[in-house]
Amino acid sequence: MSPEIVGVIGIAVLVIFLFAGMWIGFAIGLVGFLGFAYVGGIGPALKVLATVPYRSVADYTLSVLPLFVLMGTVTANTGMSEELYRTARAWVGHRRGGLCMATSIACAAFAAICGTSSAGCVTLGKVAVPEMNRYNYDESLGSACVCAGSTLGILIPPSLGFIVYGILTEQPIGKLYMAGILPGILLTTLFIVTVAIVSWKNPHAAPPGPKTSFRQKITSLRSTWSMLTLFVLIMGGIYGGIFTATEAGAIGAFGALVISALGRRLTLQNLFTSLREAAQITGMILAIIIGAFIFMRFMAITKLPFGLAEIVGTLHMSRYGILASIIFLYIILGMFLEIYSSIVLTIPILFPTISSMGFDPIWFGVITVILIEMGMITPPVGLNVFILSGVTGTPIDVIFRGVWVFVAAMLICIIILTIFPQIALFIPNMM
Repeated sequence: MSPEIVGVIGIAVLVIFLFAGMWIGFAIGLVGFLGFAYVGGIGPALKVLATVPYRSVADYTLSVLPLFVLMGTVTANTGMSEELYRTARAWVGHRRGGLCMATSIACAAFAAICGTSSAGCVTLGKVAVPEMNRYNYDESLGSACVCAGSTLGILIPPSLGFIVYGILTEQPIGKLYMAGILPGILLTTLFIVTVAIVSWKNPHAAPPGPKTSFRQKITSLRSTWSMLTLFVLIMGGIYGGIFTATEAGAIGAFGALVISALGRRLTLQNLFTSLREAAQITGMILAIIIGAFIFMRFMAITKLPFGLAEIVGTLHMSRYGILASIIFLYIILGMFLEIYSSIVLTIPILFPTISSMGFDPIWFGVITVILIEMGMITPPVGLNVFILSGVTGTPIDVIFRGVWVFVAAMLICIIILTIFPQIALFIPNMM
């Protein structure tokens, strides 16, 4: 049996394990180890098992992970998201569809200080969904808006999705962060436009919310100083070359603690909760990264990624046709696999192909993250949908009915970024 066939079988077995509910990090590492042992022998496989776990996590740049996770858990547990939503509601809530628009804006603002989508889904879901229900918003539209908006947490920096992608592809995390800013603003705008179109076609789906005076609008901005301070501090420092992305993680985590303490939001209880959640999330991601590097060794010894790149090169398709096929594959995978397993399963195979076709790896990182965002809200396995349903009690099928207009907005965003890649590359190229 050729190494390439073994690689294909290994991928198939991994998919079966993941569908069976096996723990992601263990499944990826197990398939990688067994596959490497079959192709290269048990001795070399044991050496991989002895060295890769340490080498894959004993990396200075990887220390950015727990730091940004801690910053996100602190901001999520100290009520910053609620303040952001109240501010956005004061400015746009009086418009038709305004509460949904406010939710999208608050999700984008919270993403700039959080880095994960699940935290935004939980915290904003508790605040925004009851408010929209109170004003008789269509339940599908309102809940889907929260699910879609919260996915911005892995696109707008600091983003855990970019951290994992950067580690697996050896791309600079700082540039990936900068590349996510303008696409994040673009996608937020598309979400707002989507809500405006839906509410224009069906006024009863998203009636106007409460009106506020101009003075109330200005007063509401006071609560955004903490978010703006953290975002400007982190992104400004990275862009200006004052500190690296890793150092920015430490500054961001410390800044979140200081700002929360100064605002008298930080208590021993939410501090311990934030530390525990940060440790759990970091442990989960590190386990997946370890498994991923073992799996990448297996892929390398089978030469499957390079064989795939050669096959792609012989196809009578334009590189954009091949890109469209890869995007379609990602959409299908995103429907069934969890975010990080989607990255780990596909990047070792597809990245050499993307590089061989001349696509910018930073740009492709942005496209990948948007596709993963899409996978977090599409049926049957939309993680954010399950999270929001558990938090608010909204039936899962009701939420899924509303997500498709936001999936369409994500596809439009990908098309725009493909036609105009400089939207993603402008800020990184200025660094």
